[in-house]
Amino acid sequence: MSFWTKKRVVVTGGAGFLGSCVVEKLRARGCPEIIVPRSKDYDLRDGAAIVKLYRDSRPDMVIHLAAVVGGIGANRANPGRFFYDNAVMGIQLMEYARQFGVEKFIAVGTVCAYPKFTPAPFKEVDLWNGYPEETNAPYGLAKKILLVQAQAYREQYGFNTVYLLPVNLYGPGDNFDLDTSHVIPALIRKCVEAKEAGHDKVILWGDGSPTREFLYVLDAAEGIILAGERYDGPEPVNLGTGEEIAIRELANLISAEVGFRGEIVYDKTKPNGQPRRCLDVNRAKKYFAFQAQVPLWQGLRETIAWYLNHHNLEPGSS
Repeated sequence: MSFWTKKRVVVTGGAGFLGSCVVEKLRARGCPEIIVPRSKDYDLRDGAAIVKLYRDSRPDMVIHLAAVVGGIGANRANPGRFFYDNAVMGIQLMEYARQFGVEKFIAVGTVCAYPKFTPAPFKEVDLWNGYPEETNAPYGLAKKILLVQAQAYREQYGFNTVYLLPVNLYGPGDNFDLDTSHVIPALIRKCVEAKEAGHDKVILWGDGSPTREFLYVLDAAEGIILAGERYDGPEPVNLGTGEEIAIRELANLISAEVGFRGEIVYDKTKPNGQPRRCLDVNRAKKYFAFQAQVPLWQGLRETIAWYLNHHNLEPGSS
């Protein structure tokens, strides 16, 4: 607890899904000054805005969570934007943090950085053994650049940057917009809306065979906080559960929990994405004693309950 009591911490993306959980945990640990830059005040794609942010806040630590993200459809529709915005934000935030003498920079990457055919479970040493899955490669590579930058800055300047690789996140407060959401919130929304409308089927992309690993958002936030407290090394570190589930099985779990009794239909003309995603999580356990606590069934139940309590309040909801 005492680690945070004299820290000034900038959390980019601190008002977002993961960021708000990180901010909540920082407050619980006694961090007295948490700065959450808002886009109306600081456009993080603009170097001058980043300089102003650091002059205004004078942080001891930066936790960089801000990102332009989405599912397969959003990545396919916006490859240029997803590459540029994510790359330019991260590169400049790290560079100016170095110039301003920030003590520590936590760069949060993505499982999308891994090569398409990485053997499961994904080990951090496999990061450079191939090209990422095509539909989200621009986003994955934009985030992967920050690992190169982090290690180069550590070598040349002694700048303390750590790089974390969280798997797919989910939980209450997730993004349920079907144009930009990831698989769990998209499945929940589709099943709930189909049930409420009395439809007899839900259509999903691909054939249901790919596997994914999912990390509850509060577990991910705890992993980031523990890395902030305990890890100062150059090696990238996975954050996950180490357990995978096929999309077909996931869809069945969610439809049963929601109470949708119709058919799940798979549109095989649409892409599957990466065939498998499952992380080796030994480094996180070894380096900063992180281990996920929330099992998937429990996290799904809490996420579905949250959505059922909120979805009629969202613009464009059924």
